[in-house]
Amino acid sequence: MIAPTLPADMTLLLVDDDKPFLMRLARAMETRGFAVRTAESVAEGIEQVRQSAPGYAVVDLRLGDGNGLDVIEALHAARPDARAVVLTGYGNIATAVTAVKLGAIDYLAKPADADAVHGALISDTSTRTALPENPMSADRVRWEHIQRVYELCNRNVSETARRLNMHRRTLQRILAKRAPK
Repeated sequence: MIAPTLPADMTLLLVDDDKPFLMRLARAMETRGFAVRTAESVAEGIEQVRQSAPGYAVVDLRLGDGNGLDVIEALHAARPDARAVVLTGYGNIATAVTAVKLGAIDYLAKPADADAVHGALISDTSTRTALPENPMSADRVRWEHIQRVYELCNRNVSETARRLNMHRRTLQRILAKRAPK
């Protein structure tokens, strides 16, 4: 097996509009040997790429001023050997395919920890990961998403129902049940 061709410099651009997450990830990646620069918007990310294209990038898909894929596209145009990972809490197959076509090497769902991000950045993309033995059912994935949004809303049922576009009583019934298998 051939080892992945990694950029020689360990420069990393992190682009995310969630400032606490951005700072935590920046510190974690610095401890792993990266020289980290950060940006909180698409415009800042593209400007960072124009100033000096990094060898690595981790970019959030949805940013306040646009789509993080614009940063991936600019990075790939400026430095084709750069390795970029897309992070998102709103993943779907279409955006994952687009991200890979624009030059991303991986697509991770939020919340992703620093180990997963680091692993994705330096992994060998020529090998495919094995499918899980027991993948989650669609009901379980739905339940996990509802629980995540519920926690993000500080356990406020009304706000969670509003964000999920569902009736409050329906949400209460779902929250009262055990997790599906």
